[in-house]
Amino acid sequence: MKKPKVIFVDAVGTLFGVKGSVGKIYRQIAQDFGVEVSAQELDKNFVNSFKAAPPPIFLDADIRDIPQREYDWWRIIALNTFEGAGVLKDFSDFSAFFSELYIHFGTPEPWYVYPDVTLALMNWRRLGVELGVLSNFDSRLYLVLQGLGLKEYFNSITISTQARAAKPDPEIFKLALNKHQCSPEDAWHIGDSITDDYQGAKAAGMRGIWINRNPTS
Repeated sequence: MKKPKVIFVDAVGTLFGVKGSVGKIYRQIAQDFGVEVSAQELDKNFVNSFKAAPPPIFLDADIRDIPQREYDWWRIIALNTFEGAGVLKDFSDFSAFFSELYIHFGTPEPWYVYPDVTLALMNWRRLGVELGVLSNFDSRLYLVLQGLGLKEYFNSITISTQARAAKPDPEIFKLALNKHQCSPEDAWHIGDSITDDYQGAKAAGMRGIWINRNPTS
């Protein structure tokens, strides 16, 4: 198999995952604000809220306004999660709660790096392969990668909110490729979503590789 010029990797669910679950972390921080709800209930409602949200693309936003738009996008998801769980009314100050929640997920604290990641990145770099992150995450990704000790491995980071396109749209793949002056056939993309990562990469002319981090689900 021909060695790629560039390997792009997805972020959440590929490089690193959530410690426990999103619902567990939401529950822990909600408790600090006097709200009690089960992690399982929050997990279920988070999945529903996340799936119902539009892609995190802000076509009409000035680049300086994107961080605020990202914040507002996630705030609606969190609000719908707690509303679905029937406890939104229990918050005396949901805005203060969400601010803390949002900051927390922009730190390395709620995340862990999968055990196979660092060695793989080191080996690819040793082979002279350029590396890029290609993610539908938001601007907090830079701080998370830095905090987890991963940022140094990557030549480029491409995120949907700044690209104004989200996987599986070929446009975001094209933008990432341009950063490396690389043709699609000389690039791989690895990710945990069959639709966004595997099929998205193939539609963009790249080699798509699906990684299943949850083999029992």
